[in-house]
Amino acid sequence: MNIHFISIGGSAMHNLALTLLENGDTITGSDDVIFEPSKSRLAAKGLLPKEFGWFKENIHKDLNAIVLGMHAKADNPELLKAQELGLKIYSYPEFLYEHSKNKTRVVIGGSHGKTTITSMILHVLDYHDFKVDYMVGAQLEGFDRMVHLTNDNEFIIIEGDEYLSSPIDRRPKFHLYKANIALLSGIAWDHMNVFPTFDNYVEQFDIFVDTMVPGGILVYNEEDNEVKKVVKNATNSIKKEAYKTPEYSIVNGQVLLDTIEGKIPLQVFGKHNLQNLAGAKLVCQSIGVSEEEFYEAISTFKGASKRLEKLIEGENSIIFKDFAHSPSKVKATTNAVKEQFGDKKVLACLELHTYSSLNADFLNLYQGALEKADVAVVFYSPHAVKIKKLKPISEEQIAEAFQRNDLIIYTDPKEFKDFLFAQDLDNTALLFMSSGNYGGLDLEEVKGLVK
Repeated sequence: MNIHFISIGGSAMHNLALTLLENGDTITGSDDVIFEPSKSRLAAKGLLPKEFGWFKENIHKDLNAIVLGMHAKADNPELLKAQELGLKIYSYPEFLYEHSKNKTRVVIGGSHGKTTITSMILHVLDYHDFKVDYMVGAQLEGFDRMVHLTNDNEFIIIEGDEYLSSPIDRRPKFHLYKANIALLSGIAWDHMNVFPTFDNYVEQFDIFVDTMVPGGILVYNEEDNEVKKVVKNATNSIKKEAYKTPEYSIVNGQVLLDTIEGKIPLQVFGKHNLQNLAGAKLVCQSIGVSEEEFYEAISTFKGASKRLEKLIEGENSIIFKDFAHSPSKVKATTNAVKEQFGDKKVLACLELHTYSSLNADFLNLYQGALEKADVAVVFYSPHAVKIKKLKPISEEQIAEAFQRNDLIIYTDPKEFKDFLFAQDLDNTALLFMSSGNYGGLDLEEVKGLVK
């Protein structure tokens, strides 16, 4: 096929483009800006646009399909030309479904844990040489890219994002996959720029379950009350299998999972990760992996990129970074580090960076999120608030939201950096939580603080 990508530079989009090129399709693409590592990876395969921007001449009648990314706007000149020519236009999830409509689709959904659970499943399957197609939201160790598509594999494992499909398709991505096997990890209000009320957000998960293929299997976290309500209200004919946090212990800093095989040491930690593991196990068993095979493989799983990722460890200090930004993720990550490193001072640094986290109406949901940290720091950029065209938020509002009298708040990147480099990290676990970069903080430079 001859396929053109509008907004080819996105994390998922460029991975799909590279996969299709490898499969023999002719690929072109455009974008107005492309960052690393997408830029280098596209350039290496000859797919980097010669000039950034949108050009109507890129669109012609010989194209078999257009794949439209969320970064593009509804009035994009290339999109308008494609519509004028009557070309087939796919959103990213539509294209994945079209590819996989004759496969068994395994979709991992939920407000948190999706990437980790999908990564766990793929790790176990790869360990046992069980070949599947997949799409996951992070670069995994041992995998060339985030997307892999074939004509031969029976299963496809998809991380099911609830965000919108494209500028002209306002349905959440996971509504389009029509799962045969699905997992719901948890529901905590996110993307309030798209889903203005909690009820409206939860409704998307009701619809997700309703889109499942009759006779399918829904694996769900019974420790999440909102998930339990969604599952209870589901009326379609599916099999429901619950999971919960398994029994485990921590001995000399080592997490030991209680199993039928005895105590198995793990390389990940935190209650939320053990909970994720339990869900991944049920999904793997539904695919055909035995319990014993799962435990053998999962003991070698080191975690997903940017999810409690260890940056550096010294004699008695350690630094982690995590993608956590929503209140539930921040709380789970902070609690996990404190549980694992209770003998150390936990210094937790959170950047409020996303649309939701910088929204004054959303802030109160962070109450207690940093409670377990010994020292809690929040960084945000008033300039980012302006760019997102949100109401200004004050340091007083943030302090009130977190309900922590000793909360340290920074709005200036240099002052935040100066604070960090003035810290004595002896016997400390330093945790960075953000989907941003704290106004340009170089974490490689921060590593030098660890002795």
